[in-house]
Amino acid sequence: MVYQCSFEVVTRGRGSYSIREEAERWLAESAIKAGIGLVFVHHTSASLILCENADPEVRADLERFMARLVPDGDPLFRHIDEGPDDMPAHVRSILTSNSLSVPVTAGRFDLGVWQGIYLWEHRQAAHRRRITLTVCGD
Repeated sequence: MVYQCSFEVVTRGRGSYSIREEAERWLAESAIKAGIGLVFVHHTSASLILCENADPEVRADLERFMARLVPDGDPLFRHIDEGPDDMPAHVRSILTSNSLSVPVTAGRFDLGVWQGIYLWEHRQAAHRRRITLTVCGD
């Protein structure tokens, strides 16, 4: 059986946003008890991460690391059509991922105790991001 749905995440700008609850709500609607879930973001300046969910400093540290690795306004970048964070957001997205595969067990995502699913917004401004969840299984 295959189930697919899309939902929207409204961001307030750069940062990480938990999407686990929303994705699990749709997973429950699928009625699939065992299989695999694919979570996909339809944008080139946001990404998905499987990350520590207990201490928000982990995600803050990742943000500080990424700011050092791919700073806004770097003169290396020529693609600045939408501002100094435009190309850095694309690079950040490419360095992370636009999809995650997560096992489904007993009708829930089979994540580790300290794992969460996050949309990582790489742009400074607020955006609406579309996520598609595809679940295959029984």
